[in-house]
Amino acid sequence: MSDIAKPQQLIADVLQILQTARQKAYAVVNSEMVLAYWLMGKRIIAEEQQGEQKAAYGEAILKTLSAALTAQLGKGFSYANLRNFRQFYLTYPDAANCYALRSNLSWTHHRLIMRVENPIARDFYVKECAEQNWSSRALERNLNTMYYERLLSSKNKTEALQHSQTLEKATVNDFIKDPYVFEFLNIPEPINANEKDIETALIQNLQQFLLELGKGFSFVGRQFRISTETSHFYIDLVFYNYLLKCFVLFDLKTTKLTHQDTGQMDMYIRLFDHLKKQPDDNPTIGIILCAEKDETVVKYSILNDNKQLFATKYMPYLPTEAELIAEIEREKRLIATQLNEKNDA
Repeated sequence: MSDIAKPQQLIADVLQILQTARQKAYAVVNSEMVLAYWLMGKRIIAEEQQGEQKAAYGEAILKTLSAALTAQLGKGFSYANLRNFRQFYLTYPDAANCYALRSNLSWTHHRLIMRVENPIARDFYVKECAEQNWSSRALERNLNTMYYERLLSSKNKTEALQHSQTLEKATVNDFIKDPYVFEFLNIPEPINANEKDIETALIQNLQQFLLELGKGFSFVGRQFRISTETSHFYIDLVFYNYLLKCFVLFDLKTTKLTHQDTGQMDMYIRLFDHLKKQPDDNPTIGIILCAEKDETVVKYSILNDNKQLFATKYMPYLPTEAELIAEIEREKRLIATQLNEKNDA
């Protein structure tokens, strides 16, 4: 038996060695190719600057270069790709001081990110891609759902209303988005799913749900029971965030937010802190995911004062860019109104 086991272990070890070597080789090749594309873009720009009529001259240069490279090297050097190389250099003209040439980002990542006009947002996506190991598909989804803008909206909220004095602002600001987008549930319109259906669909698509939640989340339980001497309470979804070092409770609502919802979540947070939170944990955070937010409830309920309680809208389908922008702008107006009223008081 041992003689048979040893070759099997040998095969497994050799396969692991080869797989590790191939991964390292791919990373090196990828890094060198990304650098090569940047250098090509730089050289193209230098050539174009010699022409008297830059636009016409540049277009002619790209077509000539594309034909020559394709003839000698094959596919991959179309006119469109050469324009991408050119744009890559224009987006990151200072290679020594930019994130663009990180070796763990593929050319597909860079091609998507360099289309982001806002340089701060662009740096954000490069950093998140590298740190969170986003696939190109995950990056494309986050770009389409305006991940950065949604996070920024919530970040402004927590800063303006000072929603977190017990946690560092730099951490809590990076975790709560408004709205959340759950297009991966494939819920048909018109939407008639109940809370249990949506909860089930989220668990069945846990990997995509975790991606949408952001970094640091790990799943703890569904319909998580908290018991007192006289009663049992069930929380829809419970996660733990190892970066925030706290439990995060989610309550799903398929209707407009009510003051009863905020009161219920406030009680859940207090119960969880009393019964489940460990001494080295930060205070529990509660997030009410609702189909629609009532601005009056947000303004006059305990949401306005509770530093650990948030209400955010969820969208069960992929909205258009205009719809997302409108939702984010609506949230900003609400924040501005609340901040002005606090200052006046």
